[in-house]
Amino acid sequence: MKKDNKKVVVWLATGCLLIFIMVIIGGITRLTHSGLSISNYKLISGTIPPMNDIEWQEAFELYKQYPEYQKLNYHFNLEDFKDIYFWEWLHRFIGRLIGLVFFIPFLYFIITKQLSRSTIKKSLILFGLGAFQGFLGWYMVKSGLVDRPDVSHYRLAAHLTTAFITFAYTLWLILDIIFPNKKIIDIRFRNLLRVTLVIVLLQIIYGAFVAGLDAGFIHNHWPMMSEGKFMHETVYIEQNPLYKNFIEGKSGVQFVHRILAYVVVIMIFIVWRKGRKMDLTSFQYLGINLLLIMVGLQFLLGVLTLILQVPVWLGIAHQVGAFILLSIMTFTLHRFSK
Repeated sequence: MKKDNKKVVVWLATGCLLIFIMVIIGGITRLTHSGLSISNYKLISGTIPPMNDIEWQEAFELYKQYPEYQKLNYHFNLEDFKDIYFWEWLHRFIGRLIGLVFFIPFLYFIITKQLSRSTIKKSLILFGLGAFQGFLGWYMVKSGLVDRPDVSHYRLAAHLTTAFITFAYTLWLILDIIFPNKKIIDIRFRNLLRVTLVIVLLQIIYGAFVAGLDAGFIHNHWPMMSEGKFMHETVYIEQNPLYKNFIEGKSGVQFVHRILAYVVVIMIFIVWRKGRKMDLTSFQYLGINLLLIMVGLQFLLGVLTLILQVPVWLGIAHQVGAFILLSIMTFTLHRFSK
């Protein structure tokens, strides 16, 4: 049987789709403040949610023992608890499903010898990323169960960024199978794409910082911050020493996220301008054009999300936009790689 066949591509593409869905559900979980509703982790028994009134009451009583209920949601009744419990349970359920979808077919393809040696090695790296992502999810939730009823924005950023990287790596593996032959136009142009990808990932990290610190609910103006200032004084006075403002201060983190948005747009515009002057294949041409369109749309979504003070649907749309932009960036870089 042919190795790395269409069934292998479908398997990996299904994994990509599930990661995409999981990121969306994770965004909803974050924006609805549902992430701390399940305070324990049971790999097998936790797959099934409470099935009767007694089990629901036990889960609610457990929730009451932690800071989020005691300091923020002390007014919650059982029905309120069920609403936030659903999103966190669904998020964890999809995580378990992703593990099964990757592992069981992988064993089948190994036994039937449908994977090349290269794909096996890359799949093992993929499993490592998936396991690390699961660990980071647990580690993130743990940070919100001690004193402060909110997860660490550093751990949130690590959790989200690893999900994006896992998706991008899976997509890269699919592209390796679909397009075994690649054409390098210009090494310098490929390196420009690599730098742009790094900046996009840095912007994704700062987007997670903004979400983790609820920094999208202040300075809800554009293009200036509050009081018509390009850099509001709160950007550099919230934290001490100064550098902490740009990794832990709400205003400072939002400011960096704003500036990086301009940098990403400029970098992708440069990629587009330089790329159009080259003798490109149809897929390379498609990649740079899609990049320009998507970065414009993502910039618009970011501005609207800020001005409208992060409604859930728009916050999710902005996160999905980042996901799609990274996907196009990965596709374009692959088409220019050796």
